[in-house]
Amino acid sequence: MSCTPNGYKISILLEELKEAYGKEYTWQSVNILKNTQKEPWFVAAGANGRIPAIVDHDRGGFAVFEGMAILGYLTRRYDPDNKFSFPVDSNEYDEAEIWMAWQHGGLGPMQGQANHFLRFAKEKIPYGIQRYIGESERLYGILNTRLADRDYVVGGKFSIADINLLGWVNGSLFVGIDIEEHFPNVAKWLERCLARPGVQRGFAIPTESSFSNTAVKKAIATDPEKKKQAEETAALIKDAKEKYGYKYSSP
Repeated sequence: MSCTPNGYKISILLEELKEAYGKEYTWQSVNILKNTQKEPWFVAAGANGRIPAIVDHDRGGFAVFEGMAILGYLTRRYDPDNKFSFPVDSNEYDEAEIWMAWQHGGLGPMQGQANHFLRFAKEKIPYGIQRYIGESERLYGILNTRLADRDYVVGGKFSIADINLLGWVNGSLFVGIDIEEHFPNVAKWLERCLARPGVQRGFAIPTESSFSNTAVKKAIATDPEKKKQAEETAALIKDAKEKYGYKYSSP
């Protein structure tokens, strides 16, 4: 496991399954800054050389990689009562698949690129910053609309459709997207999900992220240097948007 949005997907579901069914598991910390995920022992389970990946020892060491695939695999094999999933022949199963694909191909990649251009790229490229933050905002608008008349993304219950999103939404402030101010339905949903003990335990594996919304807010409130950096980042985003005439738009 690693302290990334995709890594937390799996630790959260495993903690929920452990609480619901008593299923034990073990986890291995992976330091992606040292490219541990590229080492042969990891690639044997995750051919893409990215986290997360799992090995199911109850099925002869069967390996699964990619977060969306792992969530589906674990619930098909170890969630017989559909506490976090839906029967295959139900409309909710299809809806969950749709929204998980939406995250896997949309919000995750776009917010990930926003993280890169805003935080990690040595050269701060205004076009890349406004392009990916803007697209992330558009997608948050879609999620906000989806949650306008429901507590959870699919089927009226907490499920893998929610778990698939949690790590990304809980790190939105790191890319300058304040969901409490701009996407209140998403903020209320996140609060409901974070109240679950299984979610809290999952977010602590291997450690709690310093990039979470709560951690970022605390750092800004208690550390003058972090506050200054946050103001500079906000100005960078604002200038990038103005330079390219960015205007928020979302269905």
